[in-house]
Amino acid sequence: MDIAMIGLGRMGANMAQRLQRGGHRVVGHDPMEAARTRAAESGLEVFATLAEAVAALPVPRVVWLMVPAGDTVDQTLAQLVPHLAEGDVVIDGGNSNYQDSIRRARSLADDDIFYLDCGTSGGVWGLQEGYSLMIGGDAATVEQLAPLFQALAPAADRGWARVGPNGAGHFTKMIHNGIEYGMMQAYAEGFALMERKEEMELDLGQVAEVWRHGSVVRSWLLDLSAQALQRNPALDGIAPYVEDSGEGRWTVAEAIALDVPAPVITLSLLERLRSRQSNSFSDRLLAAMRNEFGGHAIKKI
Repeated sequence: MDIAMIGLGRMGANMAQRLQRGGHRVVGHDPMEAARTRAAESGLEVFATLAEAVAALPVPRVVWLMVPAGDTVDQTLAQLVPHLAEGDVVIDGGNSNYQDSIRRARSLADDDIFYLDCGTSGGVWGLQEGYSLMIGGDAATVEQLAPLFQALAPAADRGWARVGPNGAGHFTKMIHNGIEYGMMQAYAEGFALMERKEEMELDLGQVAEVWRHGSVVRSWLLDLSAQALQRNPALDGIAPYVEDSGEGRWTVAEAIALDVPAPVITLSLLERLRSRQSNSFSDRLLAAMRNEFGGHAIKKI
């Protein structure tokens, strides 16, 4: 099949390469010249403008967006739609809010353009291992484009599916990332406990490697933790500062809206926020209160 990949960052460029390996023709565009240069050096057919990339495709056209969620998606669509026609397909493979995806699908439907929201998981390892794809949108369109999804997935018969109507792909990916927050936090706390128990003289990389095989807590996140701990056992040079990319916040907001208790996911998000406070006002106030009611000592800085 023929497809345009718009956005040639780490994910987009790797996905384009995997599609090429699967026998598909991929043309690409990125507003950043450096990204276009890197993609061209990997053998991708790259165009300097979005219009040129779309024009290089046969009709009906398939355009995959791998751009940052939010306004950037809307801005890209505003540039893209004038170059599309009835029957063309746009796939948003980024981490868009599912409500935005529903809105965009309705807007494009007015021009008889199909819109699929595809939650994409796999990170920088996707080129080698394949991507997990959660697709929302018209069932017939998903079926028509199955060869593309099969090439990106770990195997043709697994790791991808149409999970529901427009919005369902990004909703599912949002929950996936919320779960990921909780799993990562649990691993981090467990290894922190073992690191603190100095008299046991534990080799955390060794423990992680043992757990990877046969343990009920084995997972790809544990595999990656084992690699990180073996390379850098004390995690030297890594600041205790954890970002969040938005999906965890959206998951917590959805839990509140649906009256579904999600304490683990919620607390894991709050711990990420806490990690960014180098001089926490709340902690300082707690110390002051203990001093006021009990005369407990205050540690000075």
